[in-house]
Amino acid sequence: MRHSLQQATIILDRARNVLEEARPDDFKLQHLWVTLAYIHGMALAQRLKARLGTAVQAGPFKGMKLTENAMAGSFAPYLLGTYEHELHPFIEDAVAAHYPQIVNIGCAFGYYSVGLALRMPEAAVYAFDTSESCQQRCREMAELNGVASRLRIAGEFKGEDFATFAAKKTLAIVDIETAEVDLLDPARYPALAKIDIIVELHDVFSPSISRTIMKRFEATHDIALVRNRAQLFDFAPLVGEDTYVDPFDSLIVTWENRDGPTPWAVMKSRAPP
Repeated sequence: MRHSLQQATIILDRARNVLEEARPDDFKLQHLWVTLAYIHGMALAQRLKARLGTAVQAGPFKGMKLTENAMAGSFAPYLLGTYEHELHPFIEDAVAAHYPQIVNIGCAFGYYSVGLALRMPEAAVYAFDTSESCQQRCREMAELNGVASRLRIAGEFKGEDFATFAAKKTLAIVDIETAEVDLLDPARYPALAKIDIIVELHDVFSPSISRTIMKRFEATHDIALVRNRAQLFDFAPLVGEDTYVDPFDSLIVTWENRDGPTPWAVMKSRAPP
């Protein structure tokens, strides 16, 4: 009961703040809807955690354990394994390619760094994040999943650092909130021509980002642009055929709360191995 009252208070406070904004009514309605959906997603995530535990349920990192620090806010996409589901076929391709080196730039709490370390025990995995808090959370995830000895965690990654990884076949996974425009520039950092890349493109902040990045790599890489799309999760294998899950809840629980388009470029170098 106490938790329900706390949730209700949060909802009312946020709704009041939205309605008091000096904005057009249509903006207020959209903002209010997004706010309520996010709070609903938080509540659903907690219910799922109580029922399913703390291990990822599906997707390429099924079985990976999540720390308490990883399960904050609307974390259900991580727990269910639907997070960035659009990339799942490309992650499986990466696992099958047996890269000796994985470089995760913008590792956050380590979903990809730890997940790939689990799936690719022969690979050396390097995780970078400018946030010391994220570095610590990634370290905790690595320790919980028994891969800390193969995961090297550091702070800022600079363009010159790509040369360090060019001697071996390398996959770079990049999510750095528009800084990809500065970092992924093969004219400045020629080693990029030999590196395979999966990068989140933050077109939500600047529509030109996708075009800029893909233009830079079209001469050296085969490129696939992967766009965001919605997903309904099939709960039957987890909760049983007799348990009804509202389709709206299924949509909200996999919603990643993106503010706009954030497609990915999957770029494979044509350089000989």
